[in-house]
Amino acid sequence: QVHLVESGGGMVQTGGSLRLSCTASGRTFSTYTMGWLSQSPGKEWYLVAAITNSGNTYYAGSVKGRFTISENGANNTVWLQMNNLKPEDTAVYYCAVTIGTNYYCLGNGCLALYDYWGQGTQVTVSS
Repeated sequence: QVHLVESGGGMVQTGGSLRLSCTASGRTFSTYTMGWLSQSPGKEWYLVAAITNSGNTYYAGSVKGRFTISENGANNTVWLQMNNLKPEDTAVYYCAVTIGTNYYCLGNGCLALYDYWGQGTQVTVSS
C-alpha cells in the first residue's frame, strides 16, 4: 500500500503562483510514475504533469512553460510548481502513482491507470 499526502493548494489571483507537494510512504517500486491529475466541474480527468522514476517528465499542453514537476531524489516527495496561474487552472489537483511505464491518461481512464491517490487539494485562481 502507498499513502500519498498533498499540500499547498489555495486561492490566488491570475498570474500568481502556488507550489503543491506530495509525500509518499509505504511500499516502494522499481518502476513507477508520480503524476498530478486534475478534475474540475464539467470537465474530465486529465494528466497535468508526471515524472517517472528515471526523471522523465510530461506536461499537458495547457501548462507547459508554466508548471514544473520535480522530485526530491529519494523518490518520496514530488512537487508541482505552478506559475502564471490562470482561472482555467482552477480544479482539485490529485497526486497519484502508477506502477509501470505507462502514465498518460485522459478521462475516466486515469482512475483505472493510477493505482494510488492522494486526497486532493483545491486550487482556485480568481480573475
